[in-house]
Amino acid sequence: MKPVQVNLEAPCPVEQLFACVDDLARYPAWLELVQRAEPEGAEAWSVVLAARLGPLRRSKRLRMVRTVFEAGHYVRFERRELDGRAHAAWVLEAEVLPTTGGSELSMTMGYDGQWWGPLIERVLVEQIESARPRLVALAASG
Repeated sequence: MKPVQVNLEAPCPVEQLFACVDDLARYPAWLELVQRAEPEGAEAWSVVLAARLGPLRRSKRLRMVRTVFEAGHYVRFERRELDGRAHAAWVLEAEVLPTTGGSELSMTMGYDGQWWGPLIERVLVEQIESARPRLVALAASG
């Protein structure tokens, strides 16, 4: 699957928007796909993803690690399991830049496995698109 990229503008400072995307523990408050994200130390989270595909509801638990962090601007999370087995890659990148009216988030999500088959791209786009108002409201509340 090619990575899915979504952009959104928010009428708030970069710092406020970035604070919503730099820590996976904050994602359940605005992104329905992330059911839970519990810290496992300073740079890792146990994450439960869940989404509805037609009549079916699928869920997946994975361990994500923050692999790149540029304070106030850019963050990258990657799947890193500790069980010694090979797993499909999950990657999430978020970059926040200033705009005239506030800030803009560019979010990229990628997955190279078979978990949801060919529907994963549509699911990711729908999930991120539906999260826009929640993320903007959360960022604006500071």
